Amino acid sequence: MFDFLSDYDNPSLLGAFWTTVQLTVFSGVGSLVWGTLLAAMRVSPVPLMRGFGTAYVNIVRNIPLTVVIIFTSLGLADIFRVTMGGDDFKTQYFRLAILGLVAYTAAFVCEAIRSGINTVPLGQAEAARAIGLTFSQTLRLIVLPQAFRSVIGPLANVLIALTKNTTVAAAIGVAEAALLMKEMIENEAAVLLISGIFAFGFVVLTLPTGLFLGWLSKRLAVKR
Repeated sequence: MFDFLSDYDNPSLLGAFWTTVQLTVFSGVGSLVWGTLLAAMRVSPVPLMRGFGTAYVNIVRNIPLTVVIIFTSLGLADIFRVTMGGDDFKTQYFRLAILGLVAYTAAFVCEAIRSGINTVPLGQAEAARAIGLTFSQTLRLIVLPQAFRSVIGPLANVLIALTKNTTVAAAIGVAEAALLMKEMIENEAAVLLISGIFAFGFVVLTLPTGLFLGWLSKRLAVKR
């Protein structure tokens, strides 16, 4: 009954999920960096930066992820010839998928971090300014460390959603788990079995992550 799992190795089951893990890790790191910068812009005293951060978040998070991913492939690669340094189409579209996931997920990371910034007492920022710290120093040394500790839970939810959202990369031919599942279903009759195996695979990826980050959130919670 499970013969198709060992015969179907182009790509392999583990290889497809490894691609999913890579998409999640690279996109997660990129989203955290870009989302933090966007959150800093949204609380910045500079009106132009606040306007850009607000516009970016409100626009991007209301666009379907599939549209964002297709734009990064058809728009950037096919029209503007953006290759992301890739030597072949497989590498190019893998990196473009990461770019699309980062651009989309960062909007949600930004809002999670901004909510954490709002939990930091205003008096701490005022005290930092009183001793001569600049806005960037106050944000980096005082506000963000506390904000990150208070939003580990929400960021965990964003990471889990990102892991599941990597399936959209199949729309541009990235050989991750969803694309392999689609091809296996087209070649085999065991639809329920194949779907169950891939569903279990995503549970294995997301459940431990959620449990660990939930524990970490409680461990590092800021006592008010």
